Amino acid sequence: MIHRDYASTAPIQIRVYDHRITLWNPGQLPPDWSVEQLTGEHSSRPHNPGLAYAFFRAGMIEAWGRGIRRIAHACETAGNPAPEWKVEPGGGLWLEFSYSTAYRRTADLLAKQASADEAGQKRRVPGESRVGPGGTIEATTQETEATTQERILALIEAEPEITRRLLAERVGITPDGVKYHLDKLRAAGVIRHVGATRAGRWEVLQ
Repeated sequence: MIHRDYASTAPIQIRVYDHRITLWNPGQLPPDWSVEQLTGEHSSRPHNPGLAYAFFRAGMIEAWGRGIRRIAHACETAGNPAPEWKVEPGGGLWLEFSYSTAYRRTADLLAKQASADEAGQKRRVPGESRVGPGGTIEATTQETEATTQERILALIEAEPEITRRLLAERVGITPDGVKYHLDKLRAAGVIRHVGATRAGRWEVLQ
């Protein structure tokens, strides 16, 4: 589908930014194709049919012509913006993945917490675990906290009246673990709870 001059020595490039990831390769679309055709429903036109068939027989290609749509569907399922494709004049193809609003919000929160740690607050050792409220074991790496809090924020945004018990079931941690993360998000001014404890709703502030 994407043509590439294998005599070219240009390497594939991956760039990681605060709010997005971009990928570039020296390939190019077939002469009569546009980005709209690439991202829409289309038939498969592999540049190397023999190689594509070998991958198909090996079970690495489910069905030809569906790869781009599966990438977009995976982003949608994860709550991320749709990927953006750009064709570079003269050859080269860009693909950009933007982070979700919830992920960026949580990443910014953790960056602030890391800065506070460097300023003198007690720092946890990555990979350690500690006993939390109710005897729960909580991972203490920033990566784990970012993922958990991102999922909690996404659930709150989708269902503001969600309970702590339902959050625990959907995130896969204990209710005490959910309380731990909710308290951190509230202390950072990211969320607030409005109304009665059992009948209120959550609001995302940032």
